[in-house]
Amino acid sequence: MLRVGSTLRASRRLLNRQLHFQCPIIAGDSAIAGIAPVRHRRFIPFNYSSSFGNISASASFFSTLSSNSSIFNAPNTERAEENDSVEPNLSVAGDAGVALSEVERVVPRLSDGILDAYLAIELALDSVVKIFTVSSSPNYFLPWQNKSQRETTGSGFVIPGKRILTNAHVVADHTFVLVRKHGSPTKYRATVQAVGHECDLAILVVESEEFWEGMNSLDLGDVPFLQEAVSVVGYPQGGDNISVTKGVVSRVEPTQYVHGASQLLAIQIDAAINPGNSGGPAIMGDKVAGVAFQNLSGAENIGYIIPVPVIKHFIAGVEERGEYAGFCSLGLSCQPTENAQIREYFQMQSKMTGVLVSRINPLSDASRVLKKDDIILSFDGVPIASDGTVPFRNRERISFDHLVSMKKPNETAELKVLRNGEVHDFKITLHPLQPLVPVHQFDKLPSYFIFAGLVFIPLTQPFLHEYGEEWYNTSPRRLCERALRELPKKPGEQFIILSQVLMDDINAGYERLAELQVKKVNGVEVLNLKHLRQLVEDGNQKNVRFDLDDERVIVLNYESARIATSRILKRHRIPHAMSIDLTDEQNAAELQSACST
Repeated sequence: MLRVGSTLRASRRLLNRQLHFQCPIIAGDSAIAGIAPVRHRRFIPFNYSSSFGNISASASFFSTLSSNSSIFNAPNTERAEENDSVEPNLSVAGDAGVALSEVERVVPRLSDGILDAYLAIELALDSVVKIFTVSSSPNYFLPWQNKSQRETTGSGFVIPGKRILTNAHVVADHTFVLVRKHGSPTKYRATVQAVGHECDLAILVVESEEFWEGMNSLDLGDVPFLQEAVSVVGYPQGGDNISVTKGVVSRVEPTQYVHGASQLLAIQIDAAINPGNSGGPAIMGDKVAGVAFQNLSGAENIGYIIPVPVIKHFIAGVEERGEYAGFCSLGLSCQPTENAQIREYFQMQSKMTGVLVSRINPLSDASRVLKKDDIILSFDGVPIASDGTVPFRNRERISFDHLVSMKKPNETAELKVLRNGEVHDFKITLHPLQPLVPVHQFDKLPSYFIFAGLVFIPLTQPFLHEYGEEWYNTSPRRLCERALRELPKKPGEQFIILSQVLMDDINAGYERLAELQVKKVNGVEVLNLKHLRQLVEDGNQKNVRFDLDDERVIVLNYESARIATSRILKRHRIPHAMSIDLTDEQNAAELQSACST
């Protein structure tokens, strides 16, 4: 707790202007109005699980930070005075009428923490904005309709080029976005220019020139070292004004990004990051060290920020291609080689280190040159340790996946590989890889096809999440296992299932076959949902046969099923028998117009 004598009372307005300190500033024996704000926490459990490439294992212990609609009109625990700025050559009003020059002499005596917070807020006042989002997520059990809309708030900050950087989860599934700058009662319409859900980043643009008056951009800095101080600026729950929390860097390593279920570099800090802080900058000195995006559920003051290398990779990809391209992956599953026996078995010399290739994605370029049981010794000339780590800065080590993820799409990487006791050099082209079962489906309408009351959809993890927070235990076990482990074998492949049966006379007796994979239609293997629709509608046979998992079979008369489809759609008030992405190009515009109407 910091104490300030009576001669410094006049400086309190300079220091406390627009700040929410984590401890009160004391003048004499009484507290000045810099009391710590009331903290409100709401942790949302997430259970994103792994797929392949840079998508990694379950992360149910994390929660992203987005506040609920109550913050829109939440009462303030502390409000800053209007027009409380200090002109450079004016004296500061106070009990002793201390001149600003005296305040400037006193300020350096204060603790570094207060000064860092003060500098952070001075930088942030004309850059950090509050974001108001209205969103509506799809209903994956009823893919032709959305859930009720909800209102959330987050933070963002201005970057060069008249753009606003924030978190992807702040604007995920958005239908309407507004931003408000500090000190203004006006909210301005914003549009999402680009969004990267894997790295949980998004770029917003505001067309109003009035909004940009007086706004300044923040520059990106470097990755901070351990124990360096950072100040997180944003609009967390518990108040409507800007807030600053200060902490130090605890660790830097690849971490599970809950929103995108990906494994990317992240910085752990001990500053309080609460719902509403999402998208706000973490400032170190006069530059941005990262973007606040998630915290650790059940723990006190353990927050995570997205570091500058990930931010630059995202922004560079958007600038070069006009849209988010994704993060690259080798498409490999690797095993450490720390055990002496396994090293001897694969003929590794005493000074050799590396990781064992145990699985290869068939769609990756690595499948062209690498084989199972290869030992990867180095990546782009950087030796890989037996535990899968590479050197990072001063005596730190991180997973070599970080080197892969920082590559741009279509870049090549040089791998040194040990195979059957011989060392080989290979070049592999890197690009983002998609799992067979998508981990997330934000900002996209679900695909579906209805025929005779049979609802066919591609399996996605968001569909499994509809079974509740414990979806891993409550969803169909076979679907869950395949969603987490199976790899695509062909480009464009989808895992098609019969999600449910809308009961009618024509499909009576088939209702128990729901939640099974659809393997064939009329004897032809199904590649994806669009292929299934073509096989059903373009068939010349009298009957349509569906071969499902567990050797189950569904047979329908085509003409009777086509007539029943219209009847069932009308009964359930379903506007169309298929999602718009399945229609032919000539019918897409017509269907889009009908949907809008």
